[in-house]
Amino acid sequence: MRKIAVGFAVIILVVSLVSLVYAADMKKGTIKGVDAKAGTVVFCAEGTTTDMTLKADKAVDLSKVKIGDKVEVSVEKDMMKTMKAVAKPKAAVGC
Repeated sequence: MRKIAVGFAVIILVVSLVSLVYAADMKKGTIKGVDAKAGTVVFCAEGTTTDMTLKADKAVDLSKVKIGDKVEVSVEKDMMKTMKAVAKPKAAVGC
């Protein structure tokens, strides 16, 4: 019985690690270019000066994206899986 429990624990550990490897990477940054016809976006992540050209997943609506938009994207390899606008900070009010 103990061997079965240990085997089961090892299987769960391996599956957990594999899912972490294939998880999408979330990045915040700025849209530098959009080609809706080709389905690509040029994206520059915060803290970098390197632009990335990403192929947009079919679920991403590129018609609403403009150059200069601040967004958060999920990237898996060179594929942009999701994209959402980053809320602009409200101006400080008061003293």
